[in-house]
Amino acid sequence: MAKQKVGDKVLACIRILEEEYGVPLQDHIDPLDLLVMTILSQNTSDINSLRAFANLKRDYGNYESLLLAPTEEVADCIREGGLANIKALRIQEVLLSIKRDRGAMDIGFLEGMDKDEAMSYLLDLPGVGPKTASIVLLFAFGMPFMPVDTHVFRVSQRLGLVPENLSPEKAQKALERIVPPECYHSFHLNLIRHGRQICRARGPKHEECALKECCDCFLQGQKP
Repeated sequence: MAKQKVGDKVLACIRILEEEYGVPLQDHIDPLDLLVMTILSQNTSDINSLRAFANLKRDYGNYESLLLAPTEEVADCIREGGLANIKALRIQEVLLSIKRDRGAMDIGFLEGMDKDEAMSYLLDLPGVGPKTASIVLLFAFGMPFMPVDTHVFRVSQRLGLVPENLSPEKAQKALERIVPPECYHSFHLNLIRHGRQICRARGPKHEECALKECCDCFLQGQKP
């Protein structure tokens, strides 16, 4: 597919999704809260990860007390979020790394950084990968990154926006090349919503899909 055609397709997809679901608002969120929430969201549902985060906020008045708590206690607090032992240790390691580096548990300083420098800082934190870092930088700081979660990955592949043989990290780079930066926020959230409601991993609702005329999977008659 020619580059221009892919560009036309992605613009059409952005427009259709915004007509279908609206333009998502950019909510204000504390960057460190978002980082912790994103770590908790790994390999679990939003419902479970949000419950786990609510438990942390309830049981620990601040991140200082969370850092000082026994890791086993933190794990018990976030148990319903899944992989509790791993995530509890990871969160504490991230908090400790930030405190050692900055003297306080606060990542607001990233706002004044170049986007690539900010990405590099987050990737140096224990257990923080490109998706987690991109989510924090996009949603907390409005930096131009296009996070690729499982829904974004699946739907963008089915649409034919990225090749099927790409890793999620390479798919992110490919999408960032073809999606206008000012649309990253909207396209990311609307692809997730579409992936949950319509373009599901199993049993996608092809006939209800507003994107079907743009979708390689539908037009080629595939049944993933």
